[in-house]
Amino acid sequence: MALASWWMILVAVGIVVVAVAVGLLLGLRHRARTAAGERARIARAERLRALPTFRSALRRRVLALTGILAIGAVATLAAGVVAARPMSSQTIQPVNTSRDIMLCLDVSGSMSEVDVEVLSVFEELLKGFKGERIGLTIFNSSPVQIFPLTDDYEFVREHLKSIRESFDYVDEIPEHWVGTLNGDGASLIGDGLAACTIAFDHPDDERSRSIIFATDNEVNGASIVTLEEAAGYAKSVGVRVFALNPVQGKDAAVSEELATAATTTGGAAYGLRDTTTVGDIVSEVQKQEATELKGQAQVVWTDTPNLWIVVLMIAMLSFVVVLWRVKL
Repeated sequence: MALASWWMILVAVGIVVVAVAVGLLLGLRHRARTAAGERARIARAERLRALPTFRSALRRRVLALTGILAIGAVATLAAGVVAARPMSSQTIQPVNTSRDIMLCLDVSGSMSEVDVEVLSVFEELLKGFKGERIGLTIFNSSPVQIFPLTDDYEFVREHLKSIRESFDYVDEIPEHWVGTLNGDGASLIGDGLAACTIAFDHPDDERSRSIIFATDNEVNGASIVTLEEAAGYAKSVGVRVFALNPVQGKDAAVSEELATAATTTGGAAYGLRDTTTVGDIVSEVQKQEATELKGQAQVVWTDTPNLWIVVLMIAMLSFVVVLWRVKL
């Protein structure tokens, strides 16, 4: 047991010592006065003091007075311990059990409606998330991370709403999108997928990592990393890709390429407006076993005065009862 204010024990001990000293002083003064002749004016008092019943009553009174003193001392010391705030320590290992989900959105002109739908669905799904960390990266000719993986859902909701509303622009390019136009071409999905994969932290921990990858796979220009290479990298670091293709079925070759990349990682490719929705994909992601991310061990101190409060209450009650019985 540790005490937050240990000096309160010294105060309690001091009070007990002073009380005992005052009692002894008063007793000595009474004896001195008795020795000086101030005796009870009762005839044959010595014969009264010799009676067994008198001696028995005297012993009971001395015992009661001693009990009062002892109980008072116990109550005072218990009060001192309570005032000193007894505390106990506990070592806690914080554990964050979560899945990591990275939204990876192609923001080229042909994907606007799809991106808005994905963002809107995720705003609704946030209400049911418990521990999942969400991140968002957008890309066109170059990728930009909007926010890293986090479980601060109010923060996530604000940014999802901001990005979703930015799709309503007319002339001026939204602030969020400026960094997505630093390269040549458009919809460079290999670079986008690679950037989203790199955004996962804690690479040495076994974690559930998934990318929801929304793109129509209509590449315009030469990317640094091909879709096949990006998918291979995602697989090597344990990231599953779930692709959303709004034009799946219209161009068999393009759809097949995206589906192959997704299945390579252990994920799958879906047509956004088929029977499978974004919510279904999230449900599939949540079926994966969540892993534990352990934080730094912390020592937590907690007040534990309960025992001493009980002792104090019992001592005070006993003190009152004995005082009443002795009729002091």
